[in-house]
Amino acid sequence: MKFNLFKQILFCALIASILVSCKTYSENDHINFDTKIQQYIKKHNLIGFERSESGLYYKIIDEGKGENIKLTDDVTFNYEGKLLNGSIFDGEHKKNPITFQMNELIQGWQEGMMYLKPGGKMKMLVPPHLGYGDYELDKIPPHSILYFEIEVINVK
Repeated sequence: MKFNLFKQILFCALIASILVSCKTYSENDHINFDTKIQQYIKKHNLIGFERSESGLYYKIIDEGKGENIKLTDDVTFNYEGKLLNGSIFDGEHKKNPITFQMNELIQGWQEGMMYLKPGGKMKMLVPPHLGYGDYELDKIPPHSILYFEIEVINVK
């Protein structure tokens, strides 16, 4: 009985530490991210991008055919990820498809991919609060705005 209580306390402490370590962005941060994205769009003469209420910028190249992708779907897709400075942080899957369940993806992808159907293609600019936030990954610095080109291959 004591061991189960210890496991529950340890689990709660772990969850609390994860929640505390996540950065919450201020309104000024959101405005700053939005400004940087708009400057990037203008500098690179990108047209046709829309801004969602959450701050995700996206452009549907081809919506695909069939039913829209849902959070419970397993989606196979090709993609390339870049930082705004042009450096590619993930190009391995541009021609080598990868499969994920939608609810395992970053928030920006979850939102953006729901605009697509099987065979759909899009481009997205994902602000940090919808991406990896203040986490530092191998080739992605904390607080990075991410640019993705995505092609949906299959949905199950």
